[in-house]
Amino acid sequence: MSELATICGVGTTKFGKQPETPARELAWEAVSEAILDAAITPGQIDAVFAGTVFGDPGVATRSLQQLGISGVPIITIENACASSTSAFHEGCASISSGRYETVLAFGIETMTASFSGAISPIPSDPEGAQGFAMPALYGMSAARYQHEFGVTDEQLAAVSVKNHGHGRHNARAQHQKAPTIDEVLESPVISSPLTLLQCCSIADAAAAAVLRPPGTPGGVRVLSSSLKSGGLWDQRSELVWGWQIVADTARAAYEEAGVSALDIDVFEVHDAFTIGEIVTTEALGLAELGAGGRLVESGHTTLGGNQPVNPSGGLLSRGHPLGATGLAQIAEIVWQLRGDAGPRQVPDARLGVVETMGGGTAGVDGNACVVTVLETPASRNAISPA
Repeated sequence: MSELATICGVGTTKFGKQPETPARELAWEAVSEAILDAAITPGQIDAVFAGTVFGDPGVATRSLQQLGISGVPIITIENACASSTSAFHEGCASISSGRYETVLAFGIETMTASFSGAISPIPSDPEGAQGFAMPALYGMSAARYQHEFGVTDEQLAAVSVKNHGHGRHNARAQHQKAPTIDEVLESPVISSPLTLLQCCSIADAAAAAVLRPPGTPGGVRVLSSSLKSGGLWDQRSELVWGWQIVADTARAAYEEAGVSALDIDVFEVHDAFTIGEIVTTEALGLAELGAGGRLVESGHTTLGGNQPVNPSGGLLSRGHPLGATGLAQIAEIVWQLRGDAGPRQVPDARLGVVETMGGGTAGVDGNACVVTVLETPASRNAISPA
């Protein structure tokens, strides 16, 4: 298998509504943890690729200078929910090309400074002119899946129950309580058939990863990273919004890594809404079109199942600070592949996948999607039982 880069350290803050905590303090916490984890000094970082969506101009530069990270290239990327995995993707490319030796990938978002509920659509977009926010788009996808494939209310709710159950084992997650199917279905309707407990919460957080060249001892290996933007999408599209971009990006990532969906031990995917995980697991190749509801109901994607999805709790339990979400997913898979995930550990996990899909661009099938394939460190692979 090829290798683009090595992840030598990761770090995150806790996730939740933290309006009293400035962005710079969240950054210091996550970046400091990643640097200590990588056993480097701030002065060794050659470049920073940062992701944020609603952050103030220069938030990455201002946050990092007091950690001693200054005078190096700091590139900030906005790619909707995939912002920090896009930063990670570019960081890996810069390492793989030999441009830099040590790169910090960094994501930051303080959602509570700007929003109290759903993100408002852009008024200049056709959807925005109709007040068509993201919950409505996902609600329509869920309604179509119920009509075409027989996905049940209970199957949709099962995604929430599963991910909140996983989140109970993640001390950094925003929500620590696991609801029942009935509690999910009885929570207020947000966009029929999706209820409140089937929608992720806004959050404040930061996340970071230190990248070094392939072969760096002890690090998690980046086998591939694929980034795509969505093609044109309208009423003529046969698949629901977001399906095709995830499938295309995943196919490219699997081919580059030389693996298939069946080879993967653990996934972190973009479950902003319960139907989102169902659609994404299909597009990633875990289930046939229309079978994603039955997949979660079977227990296949639950901790203890064959291929756990979102052991961190996902966006539904951990929370969704847009610019930090992707690197939080990266951090979770790194912990899983190093055997450091504690009570939510997937036994003997060797291959992991992260998928982040950002929406919000009218007329296309998603703003951007990143899929990356990670492999356990060589040292752990050598000593773990077959």
